[in-house]
Amino acid sequence: MKSRLFLIFTLVFPSLLFCAGTEGGPAVDFNIRYFDKRLYHASSGDPILVQITIANNSPLPYRFKLANERAFSIEFDIRTMSNRAVEPADILVRRRSSSGSIFFREISVESGESFSFVEDLRNYADLKEAGAFVVTARIYPELIRPELIRPEFYPGGSGDFDPGAILESNRLSLNLRPPVIPGPGGIPAAINLDTGTVLSRERLAPDEVIEYLLTARQKGQWEKFFLYLDLEEIITRDPVRRRQWNVESEEGRQRMLARYREEMQQSVIDGDISAVPFEFEIERTNYSALEGTVIVLEKFRTGTNYVERKRYTYYLMRKENYWAIVDYVVTNLGTE
Repeated sequence: MKSRLFLIFTLVFPSLLFCAGTEGGPAVDFNIRYFDKRLYHASSGDPILVQITIANNSPLPYRFKLANERAFSIEFDIRTMSNRAVEPADILVRRRSSSGSIFFREISVESGESFSFVEDLRNYADLKEAGAFVVTARIYPELIRPELIRPEFYPGGSGDFDPGAILESNRLSLNLRPPVIPGPGGIPAAINLDTGTVLSRERLAPDEVIEYLLTARQKGQWEKFFLYLDLEEIITRDPVRRRQWNVESEEGRQRMLARYREEMQQSVIDGDISAVPFEFEIERTNYSALEGTVIVLEKFRTGTNYVERKRYTYYLMRKENYWAIVDYVVTNLGTE
């Protein structure tokens, strides 16, 4: 009798340890968090990356199947604050409706170790509406078959899974802002902090454009500073950058513009145009129907006792119904 009880104990005890985990925690911890949390917008092509981590807190190895097409291993449940499930993404429905073979590999997570991978929420849910959402995830260790997916995620599904085998994650809050409005040079349009309205280019004369730019720089209003700058024209003045621009895809060019704008704000490049004058005077303005030139005397403080004087020549081109700055030249006039 004692031998029989000892045999039962040795068979059951490891399973109890696996279910209970260590130090009162779960045996297998399934956690999700944002991989690079930032501002997210509805109807945007920017990914919403979530890092998925499976940590084994049990004394035994934890094994599960991970499909090459992760849609057959993981399910994201994204709901509004009124508990309405967000519709699945079209790409998810197509993937799970396919009739091909499901390729997978078996993952073994040893005791005390963890396994992580990253997924894009936009591949799982139709996130086209602004609002607040709650995100949870489920891992299916034996893979997902389309006919067994919960009906709200796949028409005709039954959701007939063994709930004990499924790992469910913590909750994440997701806030989607309204869609961004395209702005100058592919940069999303900014909001005028003074009025709360979207900034738009107006029909200003060339000298008024320059005055607008310099005043915005003095006030630290970067969104206004970039409004009349044609970054594409300015970035391709340099032969090296122009060659890179010519071979880039449209997506690559947008990344170049965003990086150029950021580096200009940090004065890494084109520090002359982003420098802050404490005083400026427009000396001369010349323009035709399509081209314009504005010459400005600008003064900069260099220390407590010196003022540096520079003459800027701004070149502008007419773009549809507004003037845009496409180039500039700086002449140093010394100090006073």
